[in-house]
Amino acid sequence: MSVTPSAPDPEHGPKRQAGAGGPDAAQLTEGLKRLASSSSDNRSGWRLGSRFRNAFLTGLVIVGPVTITLWIMWGVIHWVDAWIKPLLPTAFNPDTYLPFPIPGLGLVVAIAGLTLIGALAANLLGRTLVSSGELMLSRTPIVRNVYGALKQIFESVISTAGPNQSFQKVGMIEFPSKEIWSLVFVTGETTGEIKDVAPGGESDLLTVFMPTGIVPPTGFICFVPRANVVFLSMTVEEAAKIILSAGIVMPNVDDKLKRVGIGMPPGFTFPAGRDKTGT
Repeated sequence: MSVTPSAPDPEHGPKRQAGAGGPDAAQLTEGLKRLASSSSDNRSGWRLGSRFRNAFLTGLVIVGPVTITLWIMWGVIHWVDAWIKPLLPTAFNPDTYLPFPIPGLGLVVAIAGLTLIGALAANLLGRTLVSSGELMLSRTPIVRNVYGALKQIFESVISTAGPNQSFQKVGMIEFPSKEIWSLVFVTGETTGEIKDVAPGGESDLLTVFMPTGIVPPTGFICFVPRANVVFLSMTVEEAAKIILSAGIVMPNVDDKLKRVGIGMPPGFTFPAGRDKTGT
């Protein structure tokens, strides 16, 4: 007697197959979801950290220079007050009868006093007193050397600070070797014995100061032929920014021309270099 195989139940058979493979598929789907969610969390966390870092650095760039500048100015004001306020008479010193000190009073008094001394030195009596004082200092053995050097430094700084002085310029010279250029400040034309000696047969010399990048107040005093100096159109302040920032901050010539209203034709580009005559 033959047994006819029973046909598969159309209702239960597929359910059993689905039931057998269901847990594995569900676990795989759940794992993929967890992986996707963890990857999304990592990306969002990285973006949040990057935004926080950028915001912090931006705030540091904005607040840092302002804070340091105010701190230096506040220190200078207190230093001047500590020197000037004790010299004021009691009746003219508000700190003696006010419950709080007035910062900056000594600085105001110092500026007013220097202005008054400069005005008095312009007349005949003032010039006579100044000449008598300088004569007395020049006859003191050690003091005359210190006073003479300091006076020359102050006179040089004040004379070069005038906007109409033609020798207050920025240039470049080949230093420390050929084809290596360094920024210099042209302080004036070389005069005196150095010009008379005419080193190297050059009598048309310029006195330039080349500051060092590590310690800007220090540098080299060079006497260079005028033909070896390449003059630049940038200001002394822009050159100082280049030196103090180690070349990171460079002046934008295009923006400078736009500010002064010169304008440039379309497609205009600045020449790559100049000859040694500065043209």
